[in-house]
Amino acid sequence: MPSFDVVCELDLHELGNAIDQSNREIETRFDFKGVDASFSQVSNRISVRAETEFQINQMMDILKKKLTKRNVHLSHMQLEPPVFTSSSAEQEVVMQKGINSDIAKKIVKYLKDSKLKIQASIQGEQVRVSGAKKDDLQAAIALLRKQDFNLPLQFINFRD
Repeated sequence: MPSFDVVCELDLHELGNAIDQSNREIETRFDFKGVDASFSQVSNRISVRAETEFQINQMMDILKKKLTKRNVHLSHMQLEPPVFTSSSAEQEVVMQKGINSDIAKKIVKYLKDSKLKIQASIQGEQVRVSGAKKDDLQAAIALLRKQDFNLPLQFINFRD
């Protein structure tokens, strides 16, 4: 029985490249000369450190631009509120990967409401879609691409 998986994956290598490029741009920008500002990454968390709120906002713009150039979808980003102290500002950005259960349920419901002859099931952080015909699966992929779930969906493991 043909099947495929719907996933939301984050390329950590491209994320690291975007952070490195952002750090390099901060080092060369005139408005950041002599300022203690940097990006750091631990797994799928990014720390943005600077001296003022304005600099944090500028750094977030730089990061978004670099992520877009590296083909990392911005809907992966979940911004936490910035923390301000007397001499510094810090903001955490969590890069979401995987499909959470609420969105997975929406995907399954959307596919069941489509009246295609397919079955969709939630398997951890992915959704497995199977059906009797390859054409039905291709129609399901087309439907999912049209619908906006606020996540960049990828379709993997297409099997006959």
